[in-house]
This record gives sequence, C-alpha cells and structure tokens, in this order.
Amino acid sequence: MPILEPDPWRQQFFDHCLCPNDLNIPIKDPDAYRMNPLHAWAYNKLMIAEKQNLICGPHDIEPGFYPVFSKPIYNLRSMGSNSGVIIDRQEYSKRYNPGFMWVEILEGEHLSTDMAVVDGEALWFAHAIGYPEKEGTFDYWKILADHRQETEAYLQAFISENFTHYRGMMNFETIGGRIIEMHLRFADQWPDLYGEPFVPSLIELYRSGSWRLGPLNRTGCSVVLFGEHRNYRKPSQAFLAQFIDHDQVTSIQLPFHETMDYRRHSMPPGGFRLAIVNGFSLEKCKETRDVIRQEFKRLNDLNLTEE
Repeated sequence: MPILEPDPWRQQFFDHCLCPNDLNIPIKDPDAYRMNPLHAWAYNKLMIAEKQNLICGPHDIEPGFYPVFSKPIYNLRSMGSNSGVIIDRQEYSKRYNPGFMWVEILEGEHLSTDMAVVDGEALWFAHAIGYPEKEGTFDYWKILADHRQETEAYLQAFISENFTHYRGMMNFETIGGRIIEMHLRFADQWPDLYGEPFVPSLIELYRSGSWRLGPLNRTGCSVVLFGEHRNYRKPSQAFLAQFIDHDQVTSIQLPFHETMDYRRHSMPPGGFRLAIVNGFSLEKCKETRDVIRQEFKRLNDLNLTEE
C-alpha cells in the first residue's frame, strides 16, 4: 500500500482512501529516514539541540551540571525508549551509554505539532498538548482547535533555514517552545481526529505539493492506557467495537503485537502501552479506557498500573 503504514491497528485510518500507486507516503520513521537522505539528519537529536544552542553533549562528554535529560541520539523506534532524567554524577556513571546524549532540562508546555511543508514553508499546523505521567508515559493528548503562534513562528523559522528542499509532512515535539525531536512524517496516533479530508489532503501534498485541509475546528483527545512491562492477551475486536460511535469515541487502538515478546517492543520506562482511545469527549474516552483496563485485567489476571 503506497501509504506505508505497517501497524495493523492504524490501517483503519487510511484504508478508506485510494492512493496512487506511484506515491510512497511514509508513516514510520525508518521509511521516512530511507526516503529522505538529504534531510535524514532530522533524526539526530544531538544536532537538533545544537542547532538551537541548547546546552548538550554526547554521553562521552560529562555534563558540567545536573540534573540533565538523557536520551538516544537516534531512536527511529520512538516511544522514548531508555530516556529519562539523570539527577547527579553517580547516576550518570551508572547510566553512561555510547550513542546517548544529555541536554538541559526544558520546562513548559509539551506540544506535538504536525505540519504540511513545501520547500521550507508551512502550509498547515495541528497541535496536541501532552499531559505526562511517570517516566515517559502520558495520560492523554489534547488535539487543539486553536493556534500556538509563538511556536508556529519558531518552527517556521527553523524549517525556512533547514528544509528549503523538502515536501511532505513533518512532526515536531517541543517543550517550552524548543524542539526536542522531529520526524519526517505526521503523528499517526490520531489522524481520525483531523477529520475525513485529512487523508485526501495528505495524498495531494505528496502528489502535487498542494494542501486542501483548513485549520482544525474541533478539539479532540487521545487517551492512553499503560500497564506493566510484560506479555498480554488482547481484548477482541468485537469487544472494542461496542464503544465506537464515531463522535464521542472515534477509534480504539491496541498498539502492540500480541505474538511478539514484550521486550522487543519500544516502550518508555514507565509502562507498556496497551491501548489508545481517540474521540471528541474526554470523559467518554477515559470511561472507555477504564473498561478496557478491566478487560485486560480479566484476560491476563493482573493488576494494571493506574494512570
């Protein structure tokens, strides 16, 4: 399929639209990396920090202050694998890891921003605020119907300088208006919340360099369920289908492979991601998460971590 979505739980977002066979639209970072050799440096988090004059360095150079935030320089599997705060020199010596970096800790609003970009110009923005929990996990994301003008201006200046020959989607994660990571694709966790015109607009962007979709006009939410790190049996699709009403709850994803050992999944230290509930009612999505939590508990005979 020309829309390169390998995850079966997310093909629901794309299988209703025909995409020309001569297009290849990357959804995952390994595909985006291979398809964009000129801009593949976008996945180098150390370079991103350096371009913004943040205080940072590879693990081979010890920080001159603590605490700092540690993460892989490259992590095309995403999900914040093995990232976290290092509080002092003793912990640094224990967690030293070649291929990792440290950076000053940023504070402020944590945004995920999708952008449609043509030759260094942003044609469209969509922002989501993350509400973090422990060790790289999130309670939920709120997909916004309004702008973040300062962040948009900052990102526009960044792509004007660095992406003058790029056409396609981009995703930036920012904290306090500074970039912590970027991707040459969009966030495939909630495209249903962008509305039906999103996928046709996506196809047209990669086909001709034009963009049809206007600003978002409705706030959505993407509620996440985490459990302990272990193997799980999944609830059935029939069980999940009863909660979908295409308005309050628009989709449910179980974003892991049931037949794959849990250690082979890229997950944050704070938990194993079991389910994602998207919709336009935060209350209803959280209620659905609670019901799914109990079904996981019933199927797997365990106590799940609380959000």
